[in-house]
Amino acid sequence: MKVKVLENGPNIIETKDKAKITKFGVEKPIEGSHVALCRCGESKNKPFCDGSHAKANFKAEPAEIDI
Repeated sequence: MKVKVLENGPNIIETKDKAKITKFGVEKPIEGSHVALCRCGESKNKPFCDGSHAKANFKAEPAEIDI
């Protein structure tokens, strides 16, 4: 699993294993899933990103973590 924290944007969760990430947890069996999670707090579809960070002029540093 990899977590990418995009500059001025959402957290991207990627998995190479069979998993489907939903707002209710992790389900199976979609291989190679990814999901964008809001970190600006403005999304109307929390916990997912809906692009509101651009309108809110959200600023934050990027990062990447392999789990």
